[in-house]
Amino acid sequence: MVTASAPGKLYLFGEHAVVYGEPAVACAIDRRATVTVEARDDDHLRVHAEDLTLDGFAVEYGRDPGDADVDVPEGLVEAATGYVDAAVEQAREAADAPDAGFEVTIESDIPLGAGLSSSASVTVASIFAATRELGTELTPAEVAERAFQVEYDVQDGNASRTDTFCSATGGAVRVEGEDRRSLDAPSLPFVVGFDGGAGDTGALVEQVRDLGNEYGFAADTVEVIGDLARRGEDILLDGDVAELGRLMNFNHGLLSALGVSSRSLDAMAWAARDAGAHGAKLTGAGGGGCIVALDPGEETRTALQYSPDCEEAFRAELDTEGVRVE
Repeated sequence: MVTASAPGKLYLFGEHAVVYGEPAVACAIDRRATVTVEARDDDHLRVHAEDLTLDGFAVEYGRDPGDADVDVPEGLVEAATGYVDAAVEQAREAADAPDAGFEVTIESDIPLGAGLSSSASVTVASIFAATRELGTELTPAEVAERAFQVEYDVQDGNASRTDTFCSATGGAVRVEGEDRRSLDAPSLPFVVGFDGGAGDTGALVEQVRDLGNEYGFAADTVEVIGDLARRGEDILLDGDVAELGRLMNFNHGLLSALGVSSRSLDAMAWAARDAGAHGAKLTGAGGGGCIVALDPGEETRTALQYSPDCEEAFRAELDTEGVRVE
């Protein structure tokens, strides 16, 4: 039996634009998904979803998740098994063990579908734990590449390498196309607000794609987000938190113009700014989920806690460690 964990992440700059080859800057945070994998004597999978902001349940199935016999809605089965099933296939391939079966238990303190890379964290930790359970050790870079392939397939080609690379390696990262590198960034005073909702990443990516195809200025906006990410990377390395916040505000406005923000995300961002945060923006695909603000004091977290649009507000730290055995 092997237990592994991987961190969630938040975007400082570049979500959506990174899908088109523009750069993105992201940071791993100290909220993790933990996956325990134990080999079975048959080729079945049994997935225990302890906490994915879903009610806990277990489901067992053979080579096809559609064969699952479980009294819960199909959407819950897909949420519990989609990424894990593809991650297990990657582990089987890496270990040359096509008939391996597993007991998989997932626990997570990362909100599901909220822009903090819950799926990437679960995928990375699953591949890492399953390959080790089969006696094969992959490097974080190898895990990141296999995890990206999982997300790319499950999300119908709408994934970028940012989430899985950041979760596998930890720390701050810069991703532009296939170029992935870690950044020597300082710790930042992150405050995260969560509206209790979730966005549909694939649908939102397609929405931006359609907008860019219809309006040239929408495509230009995507390029401007890429320019912001390049400037933001320099500011991050300089440690100028106030300027970093101003650029985050700008990035949020551009994402809102592309239609991927929401009333609750906008309200939380403004609540953070009004409380004195250096800056605040949505993180991830949008449509609901989380915003990230920069504030070393308690004012922003307190303001978000009292905001009717915020279900949870918490402080987060830069997690410099990626996937690991627990």
